[in-house]
Amino acid sequence: MARQTGAMPRPASIVILTGAGISAESGVPTFRGPDGLWEGHRVEDVATPEAFARDPHTVLRFYDLRRAALATVEPNAAHRALARLDAEFEGELLLVTQNVDDLHDRAGSRRLLHMHGELKRSLCAACGESRPFEGDMLTNRSCRGCGASALRPDIVWFGEMPYEMDRIERALAGCDLFVSIGTSGAVYPAAGFVRTARACGAATLELNLEPSAGTAWFYAARHGPASVLVPAWVDEVLGG
Repeated sequence: MARQTGAMPRPASIVILTGAGISAESGVPTFRGPDGLWEGHRVEDVATPEAFARDPHTVLRFYDLRRAALATVEPNAAHRALARLDAEFEGELLLVTQNVDDLHDRAGSRRLLHMHGELKRSLCAACGESRPFEGDMLTNRSCRGCGASALRPDIVWFGEMPYEMDRIERALAGCDLFVSIGTSGAVYPAAGFVRTARACGAATLELNLEPSAGTAWFYAARHGPASVLVPAWVDEVLGG
């Protein structure tokens, strides 16, 4: 079982996974609420390729509203602490986020990988080009690359492969500390990262509001608000 306290070894290489819990304190709704809905919609109706093929209008409108809502939220202390770690940590670091918001980016993180895509990017279903995107996709689906009216959100939906899994697996195999922040521990493949890291000899730490479905896999676990836990942990790492 995970230990609730205990000093972590000083790392030389860190992989961090963040989930919806880190952005919830900024006012970003979690992906799937206790009622099984995301912003009042069944996930199956707005986050699958089949839903998009069946009702593109509803899906595009949903993501247009989510994209516009980003203007109303700001990075919190946890995002800013990870950006500080990115800037000041001299070892290897990879921040992998499951979140499609841009709060890590705006906080200043650069060694960052969006494994589930980004709200502020478009993907052309005709030519496969991904580009930054602002505004409403519902009224502007023309690809600037090929001209086809075939844009969709550059979001990894259920049934699709997360981005850069090879890079993530290499980082997990080579790190000596894996940290999971604000995740449910129930969504794969991300939920399996802790076991990959452990199998390769890494120490593992969970920072979460409450125990996750995967807490037992971690060497240590600290529970409370990310805006409190993450800055304290970053201070530990940078303070040596």
